[in-house]
Amino acid sequence: MYYTYIVECSDGTYYTGYTNDLRQRIRTHNEKKGAKYTRSRTPVTLVYAEESDTKSLAMKREAAIKRLSRKEKERLIAGGSALLTNFS
Repeated sequence: MYYTYIVECSDGTYYTGYTNDLRQRIRTHNEKKGAKYTRSRTPVTLVYAEESDTKSLAMKREAAIKRLSRKEKERLIAGGSALLTNFS
């Protein structure tokens, strides 16, 4: 199982990525070992996540989300994700 996710950074910006281990990836971001973008913007908070069956699908979804405007991302986040309730 793969995941496409959005985190909100400490400066209010969003970062979108994909992973096969969501908990570990968020931990890595917060330990300043993740993407260069998030290293100076910790802590990050997971605000959206969705599952994909394959890495390829997760990567395609990541690319699609990255093309969205901030307002479109906010609507996606507001729509919620069942994964977030299970993630806590």
